[in-house]
Amino acid sequence: MAKSKTTSSPASVEILKTYKMYIGGNFPRTESGRFYSPEVKGKSLGNICLASRKDVRNAIVAARAAQAGWASRTAYNRSQILYRIAEMLQGRQEQFVSELQTQGLSEKEARAEVQLTIDRMIYYSGWCDKFQQLFSSVNPVASSHFNFSVLEPTGVVVLLASQTSPLLALANAVAPIIAGGNTCVVIANETQPLSAITFCEVLQTSDLPGGVVNVLTGKLDELMGHAAKHLDVNAIAADHIGKTDLASLREDASGNLKRVADLRIDWKNADQAESPYLIEKFCEVKTTWHPIEQISASGSGY
Repeated sequence: MAKSKTTSSPASVEILKTYKMYIGGNFPRTESGRFYSPEVKGKSLGNICLASRKDVRNAIVAARAAQAGWASRTAYNRSQILYRIAEMLQGRQEQFVSELQTQGLSEKEARAEVQLTIDRMIYYSGWCDKFQQLFSSVNPVASSHFNFSVLEPTGVVVLLASQTSPLLALANAVAPIIAGGNTCVVIANETQPLSAITFCEVLQTSDLPGGVVNVLTGKLDELMGHAAKHLDVNAIAADHIGKTDLASLREDASGNLKRVADLRIDWKNADQAESPYLIEKFCEVKTTWHPIEQISASGSGY
């Protein structure tokens, strides 16, 4: 009886995951159709969308559309939503730990980064309904008026996320921005973008309205100029960028006098990363004058 020939199965082909962006509460691909594949220790992280100038515009439009609604939410409700984000991060902790290890962190470093991210979300959720009491005031004036100073959201903030911390720096910067009633467009870590996109999946399922946080992936050098020149952006938060890039950013932002905040913060250091002044940094002071009604002896105003 003839022996049947054994055939070896062909080697399986690894299919790289395609990571989309996050704009307006949805996960679109880049309109340019481009992608890139960053590597860690010679292994590709996946197919990452290479955002274009039009993607920047789309994200800013989504952020602007969501800003008024988000700012009009009660501070208590914003607090609830940030706390819910922390809960969702806790529930997906192992996934984030695994992704951070894939991006080059040790297990100990990854677990510490995830736990700090959860802690910071809880911290800023607690400040949502308290920072106004700290920074607002009743001002003495030499006339028959009440004079109040209160904080209002700056508006749309573009965050140039840290290029060294995949998760903690991004989430820790986003939290005070949205706690103050702003919306934001994030340009994620270029070489370690996986945690940024997974963080967006957390945001989508945590009651945060679409458009409050929008995340783009791609080349920082290509995208930050487009964001800085856009006239519907009110402020830019730049996390540890070089002096030359910062000077160029300030020049581009001068078109509509955008505020440029240079975030040189050690995000692992609680004394620097936990502060209501990070909320105040992205707010504007509004002063209101109100006349004091004169009361006559009979009790009626005149």
